Amino acid sequence: MRNILKATALVAMLALTGSAYAAQTPATAKKAAASAKPAAVSNHTTSGTVKSASDTSLVISKGGKDETFIVTSSTEKKGDVAPGAKVSVHYTVSGKEMTATAITVAPAKPAGKSKGK
Repeated sequence: MRNILKATALVAMLALTGSAYAAQTPATAKKAAASAKPAAVSNHTTSGTVKSASDTSLVISKGGKDETFIVTSSTEKKGDVAPGAKVSVHYTVSGKEMTATAITVAPAKPAGKSKGK
C-alpha cells in the first residue's frame, strides 16, 4: 500500500510541475513578442513624371520603371499633381509600402527662344 501511495504522490508532483511549466510558456512567448522591434521606417526622396494620381495613390515613372506611392490626408502637396507633371516625392518605407509625405511639382520650363541673328 505504501508503494502505491508513493507512486501516486510522485505522479501528482510530476503532473503539477509539468502543468506549471506549460502555464509559463505562453507568458514567455508574449514577452518575446512584446520585446520584438517594430519594422524600421526609413525616409527617402525620388523624382519622376506623374503617370497617374488620385486622392489615395500616386504613380510616377522614373527611368522606365513605375513607382507607386500611398497618398494620405497628411501628405503635403505643392502644385498641381497631374499626369505629365515632373514631381519630387518625399516618402517613407515601411515593409513594402511607400507612403508619400510630400509631393512637390517642379515648375514648368519656359519655352526656349529661337536664336535669330
